Amino acid sequence: MSLSERQNQILNWVQQVDYLSIETLVERFDVSSQTIRKDVNHLAELHLIRRQHGGITLMSTAENLPFDNRQYLNGSAKQKIAAALVAQIPDGSSLILGVGTTVEYVAKALANHKGLQVFTNNLTVAGILCAFPDIQVRMTGGKLRHSHRDLVGTETIDFIRQFYFDFGILGCGGLDENLGILDFDPEEAAISKVIIEQSRISTLVCDQHKWGRKAMARVKPFSHIKQFVTDSVTPQQAELLLQHNVQLNLID
Repeated sequence: MSLSERQNQILNWVQQVDYLSIETLVERFDVSSQTIRKDVNHLAELHLIRRQHGGITLMSTAENLPFDNRQYLNGSAKQKIAAALVAQIPDGSSLILGVGTTVEYVAKALANHKGLQVFTNNLTVAGILCAFPDIQVRMTGGKLRHSHRDLVGTETIDFIRQFYFDFGILGCGGLDENLGILDFDPEEAAISKVIIEQSRISTLVCDQHKWGRKAMARVKPFSHIKQFVTDSVTPQQAELLLQHNVQLNLID
């Protein structure tokens, strides 16, 4: 299952606004209304958007896209972000990997590393790392979120607080120039907070489309992370990150 480039762009756009009309999409992509309606129907059938009053609307700020569908959204950028990050990680490091599909690309990119100690609450990350015998893996405890395939809750947080990691790697639901890092679920945001607090080098990994995305739970201001690995930022966003002393790592 995959999206066309136009469908990918529609999906990213609708996550940054409250509503897009069919007419707006026709004008933006210079195609027929029939073509746009086919795209909209496909995205709606995958439960990625909602149809509403002659257009489409974003997902609720209290819910993320379905897990299975997030995996292929902006996959090329996520793969490059992961490769850029793991090039900085020495063998023998300790890491904690949080939730998010970009974080899962990071796990895949660790294939050639040796002697790592990786902690995670992400069941998909743990499954990926099963194939790498030179990497030691420890899972947190916690409450299983079936639809997200991760563990959350006070037991998860208490486990993470026992350690101090070389690298803490986290994704996010959205980025706001005033509020900083956001997520869709308070329990998920709580995990990201403690990952930042318990890591020497806290690293945010996400693609450019997270800017302006309407997630409701606050994680941390940008000033609390050490580095941000992404594919693109505007000059204003780069200046904002510089003001917060965040090391910006843009992929080629």
